[in-house]
This record gives sequence, C-alpha cells and structure tokens, in this order.
Amino acid sequence: MLEEVFAKLPAPFSFDSRFRRAPKRALHLSPKEKRLAVANALRYVPKKFHEAMAVEFARELEERGRIYAYRFRPEGAIAAKPIEAYEGACLAGKAIQLMMDNNLDFEIALYPYELVTYGETGQVCQNWLQYRLIQHYLKRLKEDETLVLQSGHPLGLFKSPRNAPRVIITNGLMVGLYDNDACFQKAQSLGVANYGQMTAGGLMYIGPQGIVHGTYNTLLIAGRRIGGSHSDNLSGLLYVSSGLGGMSGAQGKAAKMAGAVGVVAEVDPSRIQTRKAQGWVDEVFDNLADLIPRLKTAREHKEAVALAYQGNVVDLLEGLVKAAVDVDLLSDQTSCHAVYEGGYCPCDLSFDERTQMLAHDPEGFRAKVDRSLKKHMSLVEELVSRGSYFFDYGNSFLKSCYDAGLHHLAREGDPLQGFIYPSYVEELLGPELFDYGYGPFRWVCLSGREEDLEKTDQLAYETILSYKDRGRYQDQDNALWLKLAKKHQLVVGSKARILYQDAKGRREIALRFNDLVRRGEVGPIMLGRDHHDTGGTDSPFRETANIKDGSQMMAEMATQCFAGNAARGMTMVALHNGGGVGIGKSINGGFGMLLDGSQEVDEILAMAMDWDVMCGVSRRAFAGNPHARQAAEAFLAERPGAITLPETANPHLIDALFR
Repeated sequence: MLEEVFAKLPAPFSFDSRFRRAPKRALHLSPKEKRLAVANALRYVPKKFHEAMAVEFARELEERGRIYAYRFRPEGAIAAKPIEAYEGACLAGKAIQLMMDNNLDFEIALYPYELVTYGETGQVCQNWLQYRLIQHYLKRLKEDETLVLQSGHPLGLFKSPRNAPRVIITNGLMVGLYDNDACFQKAQSLGVANYGQMTAGGLMYIGPQGIVHGTYNTLLIAGRRIGGSHSDNLSGLLYVSSGLGGMSGAQGKAAKMAGAVGVVAEVDPSRIQTRKAQGWVDEVFDNLADLIPRLKTAREHKEAVALAYQGNVVDLLEGLVKAAVDVDLLSDQTSCHAVYEGGYCPCDLSFDERTQMLAHDPEGFRAKVDRSLKKHMSLVEELVSRGSYFFDYGNSFLKSCYDAGLHHLAREGDPLQGFIYPSYVEELLGPELFDYGYGPFRWVCLSGREEDLEKTDQLAYETILSYKDRGRYQDQDNALWLKLAKKHQLVVGSKARILYQDAKGRREIALRFNDLVRRGEVGPIMLGRDHHDTGGTDSPFRETANIKDGSQMMAEMATQCFAGNAARGMTMVALHNGGGVGIGKSINGGFGMLLDGSQEVDEILAMAMDWDVMCGVSRRAFAGNPHARQAAEAFLAERPGAITLPETANPHLIDALFR
C-alpha cells in the first residue's frame, strides 16, 4: 500500500515566505534515539527511497527538532472544498477529508507547514506522510469500516457495524509514569506522539470563530459580575489581554461584539496582520504613546472597538499602570501550556529573538520566561489592587507563574486547590453555562454554500426563541449571538457556526438540521463541538475548576463521554491528552456527527446528543453544583430515576466530627 500512495518521490519542497513557520522544537535525544527517530519516519516510505530520505529526515530532525517530511506535503494551498469535490467510497470519508483540510488552510493554521492548527503546538498529525496516508484511507473508507488514528498514525481500516464510528482518534495518551512534558517531548521527537490540542488532532477546528462565542459569553458574564446586571452590552468597559493566535485571536472580535473596548497585545506581527486582514481587529498600534490616548477616547465615547498592540503584554500593562488607566476586565491568553516552547515570549526579547533563542539556548530562554512571568504577575496584582477584575483564561498562566516560583498564588500552597485568582471556568463559564449543559455546539455546512449556513442559522434562532418560557438569560444571549454572528462575518474557512447550547437545544437543533438535509433544503452537515465543554474535558485548572468534591484529579468523565459517543454511533470520536492546558493536565474528548438526512441518524442523535451533555451535567450535579442540579432535575422530569442526585450532608455535622 505504501508503494501505491508513494509511488514517486516528490521533488524537494519549497516554502512560501508569506506563511509562518514553527520555531525549532526541543530535541533531547541521544545519538541512539536520533537513529530510532529516523528509522521510525522511514517506516512510512517505500524502501527504494530510504537512502535519499534518511539523509533528509536526519537533517530535519536536527534543524527543526521534529521530522515533518516536508517533501511529501501536497503542492499548493490546502483548504476545505465543497464535499462533492472529494473522492470517497462513503459520505463520511469525504466529510472528514474536508474537515481535515480545513484545519490546514493557510488562512486558518498557525504553522501550516508543520501541520500546527492552533495553540502553538496543536497538530492535525505529526507529519505529511501520515497526512497522505490518512487521506488515502478516507478515500477508501466504507460504511462498514472504521479508520483508527493513534497520535496521527493511521493504524488501518477495520471491519465494524454500520452504526459504529467511521473514525476513532486518540492523541498523546501517555502511560501515567511517563505523563509529563519531558517524556512527551521525547516521544514527539521520536515520532510516536502527537499533541492534538482539542480540535486540531480531532479534525473539528472551524477557524478562529470556534472560540468567539465562548469568549463573548465569558466577557458578558464577567461584565455582569462587576456590574451586577444581565446587560447584553459592555459599553464603556475596557478589556485588556494578550494573544492573537488561533484561539486568542477571538478576543478582540468578542470584546467588540459585546460592546467593550478591547485591547490585545501580540508580539508576532504576522498574527496581527492576519487578524487585521480578516477584520478581527480594527486598529493596530506599535507604541503606547498613541494607543493609550486612543483607548481612553474610545472608552469615554463608549465605542465598541478592537485594538491590537504590537508588542509585549508586560510592556502594555506597565504602560497602563504608569498612565493610571483603569482596566475593568483583565486576562491573558498566550499559549502558556507550552510556556517554554515559544507559547510565551519574555518581555525583554523581540519575537525574532525569541525564535532564535529557542533554537540555540533553550535553557537560557526558560530562565527569561520565568523572570518575565514574575514581572507580568506583579503588574496584574497592581492592577487588581486598583480595581481590575482579573481571571485566568484557562491557558495555564497562573500555573506557569506558580511553576516559575510564585507559590503564593496557589490556595493553601497547593495548585490542586486552585489559585487565589479565579479561573474563568471556576467563576464564569462553569456555574453559568457548563453546569446547565450549555457548551460549544457547532456545525459545518459541507456544501460550502452561504445559503445553507443562513438557513441553519435561522432554524437554530427559531428553536431558541421557542424556549422563552423557561426564562433563562442564556437563551436570550444565544439568540442575540446568532444575529451578531452573521453581522460580524465570523466565517474563516468552511461555512461553519458555533452556538452555545444545552442538551435540549443541541438535540432539537440537530434533529431539525437532519430534517433539512432529508428534504433536500441544504446539503450534508457535520455537527461537532469543542472538547472544552460540560462533559468533554477533565481538567482541574480549567473545565472542571468549579467541581469541588475532590474529583478534579479524575479523568473518568471525559473518557466515559468518548466511549459513550462511540457506543451510540457518532461518526467520529476523539480522546486527547493535555488539550488546552498541557500534557498531564487534562484529558478531553470530542466528536463529529455527519447529518445525511437518514432515519438512522435521527436515532443516533436522540441518544447521543443527550448523553454527550448530560454525562457532564450529572457529574457536576453529584459534586453539589446548584445550577447543575437544576438542570439534572429538569432532565429527571422527562426521565424519572435516570440520574443519581446527592444527599447533601449538613456541614455542622461534619465539622463536629473533626473539632
């Protein structure tokens, strides 16, 4: 089969200088292990090409810290095409090829040549040999087969029932003894582990839109927390953060949609240029002397605007402190899950100097990161003392500061107890959204037609309006969101939409979408979600930060969610290590569900959409979260006896035992 896929040796690959390249990754391999890494890569190549490719792979390993097999990347641009343009033996195989290509679109991927979609290190798969093989298998995939992907490696096609998943994906699942950064980096260099982030290796990334709704919700709830109302507008408030990459790029747009003045720092000029060209930031400043008067004027006039600062966030915060600017909402969304791999740029280095130092002096770079984090945190603490509401945005910022030596940030000196500043899930998204079951439901119109997206938007909007009798402000927010999403032109890449919904909303919208497909009003649709959801991720510093019964360290919810989705027949299921916050710090699972208009899909949706959400709500309810209990009780009204609810102990009784 390798002879079939790689019949000819492609010409040496040339790079387009317009697109970002990943920095050199850490390479801590012995000479023996380097030989193993090259031998591992050659397993994908017909033996007749080994002599030529061994030299090339060894050079890539030394120069890049990884073997990407650049020569085997298809020529030209990769992007999602209409599903009819794909070759395949079944609709699911075509749909998943489309989703995979969308992740590697030059307009979307952070480092497209290194297969990194977002989050500094989140890859679709490890190398272009794997990409070519996966695409080959997807073209052959039949309705009674399942493709198995292990950290990007296509294990093969296996016979399975028609209602089984067509693709099962795992990424980076390390044995506990080795579940740490050092071992994982070695495994990556050897070519046996992939960091899939959440939706990169899960093949369900929909471009920067994928996090805008969650960011919009976060900012609205944070604004309400400091303002004490359920206003849908943050006009006159100033939000300051950093990062304009794949995930963090949503911040400026979300702030503007919420009516605030958003200021986001970014050290990589190319990322700012991308967001400016896409309309995700309005104005760019490279000096504080111009930026600070502009943001003051915007705030005074209650202007909704997204401003980018081309520079380090530490310098931005220092300038705001010196100018006595009141910051209402404050956060950070640099890739601190990969803090020593380039995800965080020290304040005394330019972006280019950061890249050079990573390649030539990783230990010196590590020391600079630690010093910068300490200065960064001291400025955050100063702004908080002046009245700013700071929240950790789930990017491991506070954990990284703790690891740099700021141990006072951990409650009771123990990071597992959380930090003295709240996680955004702990105080915002957790109690107000995840506990009710609201999470990042999303869909892709595989036809590529704008009119299909408009029809689905309208149908989802009508469905949400039908819930007005239950009186939740979350439903009002979501209905408004759909109107704003169209106005603000959020689509980058495939014709997709994100919409936070609970179990009932996801189930009913999904069934109505499948009926649209059945009646021929729209083409096929792929449903999915971010792993960052009610039941999709076990992560004590983020998704499960507001679970306080001691089970934060357990990874059973996400694993059960993954297994249950597979058992119920979701088209594609994924389970990853570390997505969002770093290796060893989370386990997360996601899915993709192809809507083809069939009755069989209706039956799967009726089972799987409830399961995917309610396994998380049930766990949260048993942990004692009051909003999750409300959602569980509403579910029990339809299905009596279906969920275990806790009997809450009297705290005075417990206290008396241990006086």
